[in-house]
Amino acid sequence: MNLSEPFIRRPVMTAVLTVSAIVFGVLAYFALPVNDLPAVDYPVIQVNVGYPGATPETMANNVATPLERQFMQIPGLQLVTSNSGQGHSSFVLQFDLSKSVDAAATDVQAAITRATAQLPVDLPSPPTFTKTNPNDQPIMYVGITSDSATQGQLFDYANTQVGERISILPGVSQVAVYGAQSAVRIKADPSAMAARNLTIDDLAAALKNGTSYTGAGQFDGEHHTFLLQPEGQLSEASQYENLIVRQGNGAPVYLKDIATVKNGLQDERIRMRFWYRGHEVPAATVVVAVFRRAGSNAVEVAKSIRDLLPTVQAQLPSSVGIVPIYDRSQGIVNSVKDVQATLLVAFALVVLVIFFFLGRARDTLIPVVALALSLLLTFVVMDILGYSLDNLSLMALTLAIGFLVDDAIVFLENTVRLMESGLGALEASLQSAKEISFTILAMTVSLAAVFLPLVFMGGLVGRIFREFSITIIVSIFASGIVSLTLTPLMCSGLLQERGARAKKNWIERVIGGTEKRVLSVYGRSLWFFLRYRWISLAIWVVCLLGTVYFFYTVPKAFLPIGDSSFALGVFVAQEGTSHYEMHTHQMQVEEVLHTNPAVDMTFTMSGNNAFFPANQGLVLAFLKPPDKRPPIQGVAGQLMGQLNSKVPGLITFLKPQPVLQISTGATAQLQGQFAYSISGIDPNEVYASAGTLMRKMFEFPGFLFVNSDLFNHTRICGSTSSASKQRPTESPRLGFLIFCTRRTRRTTSISSRSPPTNTR
Repeated sequence: MNLSEPFIRRPVMTAVLTVSAIVFGVLAYFALPVNDLPAVDYPVIQVNVGYPGATPETMANNVATPLERQFMQIPGLQLVTSNSGQGHSSFVLQFDLSKSVDAAATDVQAAITRATAQLPVDLPSPPTFTKTNPNDQPIMYVGITSDSATQGQLFDYANTQVGERISILPGVSQVAVYGAQSAVRIKADPSAMAARNLTIDDLAAALKNGTSYTGAGQFDGEHHTFLLQPEGQLSEASQYENLIVRQGNGAPVYLKDIATVKNGLQDERIRMRFWYRGHEVPAATVVVAVFRRAGSNAVEVAKSIRDLLPTVQAQLPSSVGIVPIYDRSQGIVNSVKDVQATLLVAFALVVLVIFFFLGRARDTLIPVVALALSLLLTFVVMDILGYSLDNLSLMALTLAIGFLVDDAIVFLENTVRLMESGLGALEASLQSAKEISFTILAMTVSLAAVFLPLVFMGGLVGRIFREFSITIIVSIFASGIVSLTLTPLMCSGLLQERGARAKKNWIERVIGGTEKRVLSVYGRSLWFFLRYRWISLAIWVVCLLGTVYFFYTVPKAFLPIGDSSFALGVFVAQEGTSHYEMHTHQMQVEEVLHTNPAVDMTFTMSGNNAFFPANQGLVLAFLKPPDKRPPIQGVAGQLMGQLNSKVPGLITFLKPQPVLQISTGATAQLQGQFAYSISGIDPNEVYASAGTLMRKMFEFPGFLFVNSDLFNHTRICGSTSSASKQRPTESPRLGFLIFCTRRTRRTTSISSRSPPTNTR
């Protein structure tokens, strides 16, 4: 069997094929996108619906339940979680990995359409959905600041100038604007209204009729036609003041007679503060959070945003500035660069070892070229399969480097052996191809078969390591192909005379002598262990026991946290705390954060009751580069300790955001690392069981903190209902989540997410 003879006999053909492989490999390498991990995110759809004024119970019974019943009929749905609060309900739908997010969105839209007839007739707007997982962290935070513009004006700029431009970029699923919209606030005077015999319904009707757009027709003259355009939506407080509420006793009643009208914000309870070390706190701040679409390339999405920001900045007033706060793609790029450096170091070490053992530069060139060409062919296949240069694929290539030179070295050694027997380079290469081709083929197939089970592994772990395993398998087959084509040709042309008449250089003499001494020591030690076999057995038992011991004692995690220089968390006050008190707590939290020298920027928000309870606030802490501060876990633990000890009546959680993140599902982890869902038919029984479970968790020493997302002790409470996939005929069961934080040896970390507000 001689598969290599055609490539040896036709060197021009082999050279052309090699050059083509090099060109396409280099082009494929630069065309491959850079990502942190393979695109294995669960397809997740978020649905939001608003019903102003409705209680959490009304939202759960009249809005959430009809929608959940329709969602349960969607094929491929794995999990549904819903949250009902004051005038708002949100749903997170998680689908099978095999289902595309576009197909899931189509099914969700159809389910919403079917549920429309069962929803309240006075619902202001139909439910909306976005192709994003709210538990994922944004790929980028962008701050919009100004010392002269108002908060409402910044919100308008962020929505119209920044958000709309970013939302149309490829790979962007959602743009969340953290801010408050401008609004005209009308505060009625009950005494003045009662004196004029007016009610709130009269005031609401007057506002509705006085600010609506209606067609008024036209005047047709002898020579001209005039269109009538009545004044519609009013925009300023002065315009609302002169609005006529009612005609009474021949005199109109203006809005300014019965109410105070002023320009303000739609929600005056929201307060946001952005601080940058060395700069004053801006008078007004709005933060734009950009979420990537599931499966999209994080680095490419972030790069397109960075390229767009200068263009957007040029269109904004000079008093408004755009400040990139956090870019998660930079940590991804740095981690990939570290793996690339490891790959280059491994390549250099392999080449160095080969050179020392072969002793000749021309001989070393043969396996080195085979190694490089195998990598380039692997890049071509990766580009065809749509893979990326991520931590797993580069790790696969790093591990494969040791395999890729084996076939070429086997062929080279066999050819050298034949040349030492007296054959020339060409004859030895042809004879070696006859003898070794089947061996190389068997080696390639058997080695690739080792990684084949990873290709068929199911679930999330299987999807993660599928790209890893296929990359290794492709590189191994590429090495076998090169060893049967280019390597025989190079052996026939580059190998010099061998045998007794060939003169050895100093490297061959030194390495040869060292090799003989090593083999001599190994032979004596081998005879010793063969004579005293019980020593070998004892060493084997010790290694086995040590492996089992360390397997159970070494800490385990799904992915390493790394150091992203970004920590996210929440501060929780006593239930029923007013928004004024939350603003005070917000200032206290900021003071503690600003005194820590490792903190470079902070963003805090409180009073946003639409998406988390009134007694909670958001904290974003952006740290200095890793080389200028302690490790991020130590900094986060130190900040949590200071906040919880110096701010009475407040519990604060800060979680270092990992560099490598995978969307593992729809379950929220706002207040802890682990989320436990309790569901049932009877609400009282569910709440009682949850209390019992929480008390038991408090007794367990492994939990540092236990809390739930149920708030039903005040009038502005929010209740959560969650349901896993059931039969379509069943109604979703009432329930809520319990969050737990694990106690660690050094620091304490929790998992949290920032709730998107005013999404586009």
